[in-house]
Amino acid sequence: MIICLETATNICSVALCDSAGVISLRESNDIKSHASMLTIFIDEIFKEAGITARQLDAVAVSKGPGSYTGLRIGVSVAKGIAYAASIPVIAIDTTISMFYGVTKKSAFCCPMLDARRMEIYYAIYRSNGEIFRNIAAEIITPETFSDIPEENEILLFGDGAKKCREVIKRPNITYDDNFRMSASHMHHPANKAFKEGDFEDVAYFEPFYLKDFITSMPRKNILGK
Repeated sequence: MIICLETATNICSVALCDSAGVISLRESNDIKSHASMLTIFIDEIFKEAGITARQLDAVAVSKGPGSYTGLRIGVSVAKGIAYAASIPVIAIDTTISMFYGVTKKSAFCCPMLDARRMEIYYAIYRSNGEIFRNIAAEIITPETFSDIPEENEILLFGDGAKKCREVIKRPNITYDDNFRMSASHMHHPANKAFKEGDFEDVAYFEPFYLKDFITSMPRKNILGK
């Protein structure tokens, strides 16, 4: 069994999976619930399944891109479980997890994550899961998909997709407005990675931020200067 942790966005999600599918799932879309709810969800799932962390085969975590704080919380908890239970860590690209969460796929599938202002984190996959465009951070423009012939349908989904509606006017763009992030989407890629022995070095593994974290400057100096 593999415990999967998804904290790349506002969704805090934990799924217990085996080779057949998802056994148990806990989720919350409360903003900033990761720190308070993630370990609670894990404990609830362990109790429901009647297992302990030492009975797991691995822990999988969404490695990014995504929320800086969310990713750090997810990876820190995954490392803690791995150390305590002596099990491997599997890191899953957030966008490939999203790809497997879309029920109806188009010729090109584009998972998108909000990266503030008009910027997004995204990748493009063909309907069979083959990578067409690697993960990138870009500002949305009318030319964003100019390298894809207009007769090909492109499916946009994720919390960054809404930024495209007013900017991109090309034909054959569709949106999945019902898409929701979930650790259950990690089932397929996590099991694939486990079978292939694709594990992280627990001591050195860090989230994939894609771009540097920038804090905002305070509006007023605390000394009044």
